[in-house]
Amino acid sequence: MTESWVNSAERIGADLHLELSGPSGRRAALTRALREAVRSGRLTPGTRLPPYRSLAADLGVARNTVADAYAELVAEGWLTARQGSGTRVAERSEPLRHAVRTPVKAPSRARGPRHDLRQGTPDASAFPRAAWAASYRRALQAAPNEAFGPGDPAGRRELRETLTEYLARARGVRTEPDRIVICSGFAHALRLLFGRGTPDGPAAGGVLRGPLGVEAYGLGFHRDLLAAAGVRTVPLPLDEHGARVDALGRERAALLTPAHQFPTGGPLHPERRAAVIDWARARGAVVLEDDYDGEFRYDRRPVGALQGLDPERVIHLGSVSKSLSPALRLGWMVLPQRYVEPVLAAKGEREGWASVLDQLALADFVACGSYDRHVRRMRQRYRRRRDRLVAALAAQAPHIEVTGIAAGLHAVLRLPPGTERSTVKAAAWQGIALDGLAGFRHPESPAAAGDGLVVGYAAPAEHAYGAALEALCGVLPPE
Repeated sequence: MTESWVNSAERIGADLHLELSGPSGRRAALTRALREAVRSGRLTPGTRLPPYRSLAADLGVARNTVADAYAELVAEGWLTARQGSGTRVAERSEPLRHAVRTPVKAPSRARGPRHDLRQGTPDASAFPRAAWAASYRRALQAAPNEAFGPGDPAGRRELRETLTEYLARARGVRTEPDRIVICSGFAHALRLLFGRGTPDGPAAGGVLRGPLGVEAYGLGFHRDLLAAAGVRTVPLPLDEHGARVDALGRERAALLTPAHQFPTGGPLHPERRAAVIDWARARGAVVLEDDYDGEFRYDRRPVGALQGLDPERVIHLGSVSKSLSPALRLGWMVLPQRYVEPVLAAKGEREGWASVLDQLALADFVACGSYDRHVRRMRQRYRRRRDRLVAALAAQAPHIEVTGIAAGLHAVLRLPPGTERSTVKAAAWQGIALDGLAGFRHPESPAAAGDGLVVGYAAPAEHAYGAALEALCGVLPPE
């Protein structure tokens, strides 16, 4: 006997073909066909099956045949049946008697951490969907026909003009549209500037040479990227005033986070800001300014961009990865005039990285004031979260010092000596994702900043933040 049934989308939401074949009776054939549909994934957990009367009519079998097949599969654990909810595929797609033989993935891989307290990640739930969609629609309607052709490697003129005005107003950057090059983010900017080469010569496809002075603590990903390009990095010591720029010597460039040192926190001291510009002028060098967390400050006055002190000696690098979302993949380089053409040559004849339509949408988003409103709203939200973190620690772990909290999306928790590794391990066991301070230290840095945790307070959803703080306090070492 071979019969088939194709259900309608109205019944269970997706087309499904059942083959009723074999020497057994109709009930056994239907039971076997439904079981195989669940096992193979064609019927996914939660899928609602058609009422047994409808299925019986489609198959031309007695209602009791379908009812009995459903009842058998419910008893085995393949299906669930509840009054008013109908018959559905069970959340567990294998019956209990097969559970022992079913491979089980580690929960951390299947579901991710219970509490995400990693640095550098904004609150994804706060992305301004409606405002962004409105800007995208306006940009799409107003876009000239040529915008849908090959993109200009410098980026859309509309966005570069908007950024010129915004960066001057919000960050004190002195530039013009022709000195801005759009990229897909900070890492892309580093690749364009340094390409792939050797420490002793220009990088192939790049612009700058090493050695490069970097802060003793920073993202290892960036150091790895530079090392892959053949660029030697020289660590600069840190103290409460930021990077010790007086340690700069024969380096050809320096990479700094002047607005908010990452990850230890705090702006670069005014005297050191002036000193690094003097060093660049005297050496014919250039300073790369990573404007990390420039928009998010809480307990101090805004710190203007270092670039404003000397636009010909500073490359200002920014993006929307923290202020909006890393999913947008949009950033910018504000370049000294002499670097514009080499960077465009390194990028290529056409825009191959940053979506032209996203560029137009961002230009509208900034120009209409939506970006400013979003940043102000998120600044208030992140400040409240920071305050809740500080209050929770004061109440439950008063021996833990909290630093680097005047700006940014993370705090540094200073731990008793020798406890960082065990605390990070304990956090992982409790499903808490966070970073130890040691992971950011340059391998050649002569002095460590002590044990600590780098705790991001932006990523958790609002309703989950309290539980994340409770879990964090529960794994901190005792006094």
